[in-house]
Amino acid sequence: MRSQDGAGAAELGEPGLQLTDEAPPGTSEEPAAAEAAEAPGHGRCWPSGSSPCGSCAEREAKKKAPCPGLGLFYTLFSAFLLSVASLLVKKVQDVHAVEISAFRCVFQMLVVIPCIIYKKTGFLGPKGQRIFLFLRGLIGSTAMILIYYSFQTMSLADATVITFSSPVFTSIFACIFLKEKYSPWDALFTLFAITGVILIVRPPFLFGSDTSEMEESYSDRLKGTFAAVGHAVLAALTLVLLRKIGKSVDYILSIWYYVVIGLLQSSIVLSILGEWSLPYCGLDRLFLILIGLFGLGGQIFLTKALQIEKVGPVAIMRTMDVVFAFIFQIFVFNHVPTWWTVSGALCVVASSIGVAVRKWYQGSK
Repeated sequence: MRSQDGAGAAELGEPGLQLTDEAPPGTSEEPAAAEAAEAPGHGRCWPSGSSPCGSCAEREAKKKAPCPGLGLFYTLFSAFLLSVASLLVKKVQDVHAVEISAFRCVFQMLVVIPCIIYKKTGFLGPKGQRIFLFLRGLIGSTAMILIYYSFQTMSLADATVITFSSPVFTSIFACIFLKEKYSPWDALFTLFAITGVILIVRPPFLFGSDTSEMEESYSDRLKGTFAAVGHAVLAALTLVLLRKIGKSVDYILSIWYYVVIGLLQSSIVLSILGEWSLPYCGLDRLFLILIGLFGLGGQIFLTKALQIEKVGPVAIMRTMDVVFAFIFQIFVFNHVPTWWTVSGALCVVASSIGVAVRKWYQGSK
């Protein structure tokens, strides 16, 4: 569901929007007429008519600088929107996870098509990148189906926590496919993530056969766990593909392939399963619309955050997803997480934060 840098948005959220270095809307240069009215020459100080003096340059820099903390606020708001979307997926129990994915793809397609027409990027992309765009769409849409299935078959908090192991898999795949260095720190963070998942799942051969504290049956919990881990793996592969594609393709094309292939894939799977049907309840239909709205809004705000804030702080703030998931599980579903789940969450979140801080530190050198 998650996913959102050519790298960052997919790593920090559900696969979807790709970060670009293009300026966000509203930050383009002012018209030349306005500049001429304000100063005798572009970039010149009014009193001297020469290049900007110190005070003018300082005022101009302050004017263009974003509000301090705005990127982190965008990240927090994105985490809230994506968490609400996850909550609604959990609430829609009478609609198959694949069908929810199809509805979301339709909604996003209605938004993406006008953007492609407006930006005149075409619908296929550069010839040399089409295979990577196709793989990005196939893997990303599969990851979306898996996370929705996970939300429906296990507790919201547990599924959300497991998906945060994605940065660990990203380090592994980047080492394999992009020849990036895999350090002992990465191995330590991987161990933390694995430990966290084990504490959440609590396999009987390690913790005994008592499953009385679990909200769902152990078989459903196991299926949900495999789906959540599968999502984390595929989200990591999506990030590697986005890094491979780089800035040679407009990010809107990446989303286009994602929604088109996702809709085709969901339609085929639903036809095979015989699960395609409109929800009978009007409330479920409303939830499906809101899932699309909140999911798309979460991706947009996450991308905006990554455009004005460094990846490290954004990655740390994104862990608020876990906090929101625990809050919803307690107050909406009246299910208090066990200490095993809390301990596992701390391990996985610590692993995710560790990866983010390490990359942040390396990038600041």
